[in-house]
Amino acid sequence: MTRARSGRDADGDLDLDVLEVRGIACTGHHGVFDHERRDGQVFVVDLALGVDTAPAAASDDLRDTVDYGTLVAAVQNAVQTDPVDLIETLAQRIAGVCLTDDRVQWARVSVHKPDAPIEATFDDVVLTITRQREGRHD
Repeated sequence: MTRARSGRDADGDLDLDVLEVRGIACTGHHGVFDHERRDGQVFVVDLALGVDTAPAAASDDLRDTVDYGTLVAAVQNAVQTDPVDLIETLAQRIAGVCLTDDRVQWARVSVHKPDAPIEATFDDVVLTITRQREGRHD
Protein backbone atom coordinates (compact mmCIF):
# COMPACT_ATOMS: atom_id res chain seq x y z
CA MET A 1 0.00 0.00 0.00
CA THR A 2 1.29 3.47 -0.85
CA ARG A 3 1.34 5.99 1.98
CA ALA A 4 0.41 9.57 1.21
CA ARG A 5 3.36 11.21 2.94
CA SER A 6 5.64 14.02 1.96
CA GLY A 7 8.70 12.23 3.29
CA ARG A 8 10.65 12.49 6.49
CA ASP A 9 11.40 15.48 8.65
CA ALA A 10 14.87 16.62 9.72
CA ASP A 11 14.99 13.96 12.46
CA GLY A 12 14.09 11.13 10.06
CA ASP A 13 10.56 10.67 11.44
CA LEU A 14 7.60 10.37 9.11
CA ASP A 15 5.81 13.66 8.68
CA LEU A 16 2.46 13.69 10.41
CA ASP A 17 -0.81 15.16 9.28
CA VAL A 18 -2.15 18.06 11.33
CA LEU A 19 -5.67 18.08 12.73
CA GLU A 20 -6.73 21.52 13.95
CA VAL A 21 -9.71 22.65 16.00
CA ARG A 22 -9.85 26.40 16.46
CA GLY A 23 -11.91 28.72 18.60
CA ILE A 24 -13.18 26.39 21.35
CA ALA A 25 -14.85 28.91 23.66
CA CYS A 26 -15.34 27.94 27.30
CA THR A 27 -16.00 29.73 30.55
CA GLY A 28 -13.42 29.08 33.24
CA HIS A 29 -12.60 30.48 36.66
CA HIS A 30 -8.83 30.68 36.26
CA GLY A 31 -6.61 33.56 37.34
CA VAL A 32 -4.70 34.99 40.23
CA PHE A 33 -7.31 37.57 41.21
CA ASP A 34 -10.35 36.85 43.38
CA HIS A 35 -12.75 38.36 40.84
CA GLU A 36 -11.42 36.02 38.11
CA ARG A 37 -12.06 32.99 40.31
CA ARG A 38 -15.45 34.28 41.44
CA ASP A 39 -16.89 35.65 38.17
CA GLY A 40 -15.10 33.53 35.57
CA GLN A 41 -14.33 34.58 32.02
CA VAL A 42 -14.17 33.23 28.51
CA PHE A 43 -11.09 31.30 27.43
CA VAL A 44 -10.65 30.32 23.79
CA VAL A 45 -8.59 27.27 22.88
CA ASP A 46 -6.98 26.37 19.56
CA LEU A 47 -5.58 22.88 19.01
CA ALA A 48 -3.20 21.46 16.41
CA LEU A 49 -2.49 17.75 16.68
CA GLY A 50 0.14 15.66 14.91
CA VAL A 51 -1.72 12.56 13.72
CA ASP A 52 -1.24 9.95 11.01
CA THR A 53 -4.63 10.05 9.29
CA ALA A 54 -3.78 7.44 6.65
CA PRO A 55 -5.43 4.54 8.57
CA ALA A 56 -8.70 6.49 8.87
CA ALA A 57 -8.56 7.56 5.23
CA ALA A 58 -8.14 3.94 4.18
CA SER A 59 -10.88 2.54 6.42
CA ASP A 60 -13.28 5.50 6.49
CA ASP A 61 -13.92 4.51 10.11
CA LEU A 62 -14.08 6.96 13.00
CA ARG A 63 -12.42 4.39 15.26
CA ASP A 64 -9.20 4.84 13.24
CA THR A 65 -8.79 8.55 13.94
CA VAL A 66 -9.12 11.18 16.62
CA ASP A 67 -12.78 11.83 17.38
CA TYR A 68 -12.62 15.59 17.56
CA GLY A 69 -16.14 15.87 19.01
CA THR A 70 -15.11 13.80 22.01
CA LEU A 71 -11.81 15.69 22.22
CA VAL A 72 -13.52 19.09 22.26
CA ALA A 73 -15.84 17.95 25.07
CA ALA A 74 -12.81 16.80 27.10
CA VAL A 75 -11.03 20.12 26.48
CA GLN A 76 -14.12 22.06 27.55
CA ASN A 77 -14.27 20.00 30.73
CA ALA A 78 -10.57 20.69 31.39
CA VAL A 79 -11.21 24.44 31.12
CA GLN A 80 -14.48 24.48 33.07
CA THR A 81 -13.25 22.56 36.13
CA ASP A 82 -10.54 22.83 38.77
CA PRO A 83 -9.49 26.50 38.64
CA VAL A 84 -5.77 27.30 38.44
CA ASP A 85 -3.84 30.55 38.69
CA LEU A 86 -1.94 30.53 35.39
CA ILE A 87 -2.81 29.92 31.75
CA GLU A 88 0.50 28.03 31.58
CA THR A 89 -0.97 25.42 33.93
CA LEU A 90 -4.23 25.34 31.98
CA ALA A 91 -2.43 24.90 28.65
CA GLN A 92 -0.39 22.02 30.08
CA ARG A 93 -3.59 20.36 31.31
CA ILE A 94 -5.19 20.69 27.88
CA ALA A 95 -2.11 19.26 26.15
CA GLY A 96 -2.30 16.28 28.49
CA VAL A 97 -5.93 15.73 27.48
CA CYS A 98 -4.94 15.76 23.81
CA LEU A 99 -2.10 13.29 24.34
CA THR A 100 -4.31 10.70 26.04
CA ASP A 101 -5.20 9.43 22.54
CA ASP A 102 -2.31 7.22 21.41
CA ARG A 103 -2.73 8.41 17.82
CA VAL A 104 -1.74 11.96 18.81
CA GLN A 105 2.05 12.25 18.64
CA TRP A 106 2.22 15.94 19.53
CA ALA A 107 -0.18 18.69 20.51
CA ARG A 108 0.12 22.44 20.02
CA VAL A 109 -2.28 24.25 22.34
CA SER A 110 -3.05 27.96 22.31
CA VAL A 111 -5.02 29.39 25.21
CA HIS A 112 -6.51 32.83 24.58
CA LYS A 113 -7.53 35.02 27.51
CA PRO A 114 -9.16 37.98 25.73
CA ASP A 115 -10.53 39.52 28.93
CA ALA A 116 -7.30 39.34 30.94
CA PRO A 117 -7.18 41.95 33.70
CA ILE A 118 -4.75 44.35 32.03
CA GLU A 119 -5.05 48.12 32.44
CA ALA A 120 -4.47 48.86 28.75
CA THR A 121 -6.20 48.47 25.41
CA PHE A 122 -5.26 45.11 23.89
CA ASP A 123 -6.77 42.49 21.62
CA ASP A 124 -5.82 39.24 23.31
CA VAL A 125 -3.41 37.40 25.56
CA VAL A 126 -2.34 34.08 24.05
CA LEU A 127 -0.04 31.36 25.31
CA THR A 128 0.96 28.62 22.86
CA ILE A 129 2.74 25.46 23.98
CA THR A 130 3.78 22.33 22.11
CA ARG A 131 4.02 18.99 23.89
CA GLN A 132 4.84 15.59 22.46
CA ARG A 133 4.21 12.04 23.44
CA GLU A 134 6.91 10.73 25.75
CA GLY A 135 9.53 8.72 23.95
CA ARG A 136 9.59 10.96 20.86
CA HIS A 137 12.75 12.95 20.30
CA ASP A 138 11.65 15.62 17.81
